[in-house]
Amino acid sequence: MSQHQQQNNLDFPETKLDHHQLVLYNDDVNTFDFVIESLMEVCKHERLQAEQCTLLVHYAGKCAVKEGSFSVLRPLCEALLDRGLSSVIE
Repeated sequence: MSQHQQQNNLDFPETKLDHHQLVLYNDDVNTFDFVIESLMEVCKHERLQAEQCTLLVHYAGKCAVKEGSFSVLRPLCEALLDRGLSSVIE
């Protein structure tokens, strides 16, 4: 590798321009079981992961439940919103 190539690799690290998080917020309406089932169905979480995310949402007020590109997360966010859950893409 030439010195020029090494310099470019150091000066311009790869960045994820289309990297977002699907964030689920706590509410006082939905039950733990409903949120767990929703995360399993919409986000394809395993039960343990869905339970852990639900606890984080409850105690911390929010949790990033999925990461990826905006185009992948948008339908997931809309599906959670359609279920009455409070979610956003950040």
